[in-house]
Order: sequence, then C-alpha cells, then structure tokens
Amino acid sequence: MQDQPSKARKIAGIVLTVLPGLMLLMGAGAKLSGSPEVVEGFGKFGFDAATIRPIGITEAIVALLYLVPKTSFLGAILATGYLGGAVCTHVRIGEPWFAPFLIGVLLWVGFGLRRPAVIKGAFGL
Repeated sequence: MQDQPSKARKIAGIVLTVLPGLMLLMGAGAKLSGSPEVVEGFGKFGFDAATIRPIGITEAIVALLYLVPKTSFLGAILATGYLGGAVCTHVRIGEPWFAPFLIGVLLWVGFGLRRPAVIKGAFGL
C-alpha cells in the first residue's frame, strides 16, 4: 500500500487545496469589509447585519485551518460544516446551491490527493 502520493498527485492536491482555501478567504474578506452590497446580500438570506462579521471571522479561521498543513484535516471537517450551512441557506431561499457544494468537493479532493492515507483510513480501505 502506497501512503505517499506521487509528485504530480501532490501538486494537483496543492492546487485543489489552495483554490477552495482562497475562495473561502475571499468570502471572509468580503464579509469583513462590511460593504453595503454584502449587507444587502445577507439581508436577502434572512441574516441580520450584526451576524456578518462573526460569520466572516468564522470563515477566515476555517480557511486558515484548512490551508495550514498541520491543521488541514480539522480545517476540512470544519469547512464541510460551514459549506453545508451555506448550501442549506441557498436552498432555503431557492437560489442555486451548487457553488458551496462544489467548493466542498474540491476541498476534499485536494485533501485526498495530498494525504491519501487519511482518506483510506477514513473509509477503511
């Protein structure tokens, strides 16, 4: 059983890790900016303006945990929960929900390419 990914697989894993990580950081930055567009968008989802900052801080922490190799597994689990909430929010108001879902898929594919032993252990392979 091979526990170390090949160089190409590891590079693909890094790319597929950085992309969702950056998407989460950009979303956090938008929320922390407090721009009127973000406040209006959150109102459409039924959230009070006072919740934007704590949600942005949470998103930033989750993204950073995911991007740091030593905490990436914890970050992936927390990001899955965060993105699941985003999917639920989009479904609740009848908007397309696949963007946060796809970010979550990319996140786990990237993690699995970089650390196949963790994925194999999780599924008992």
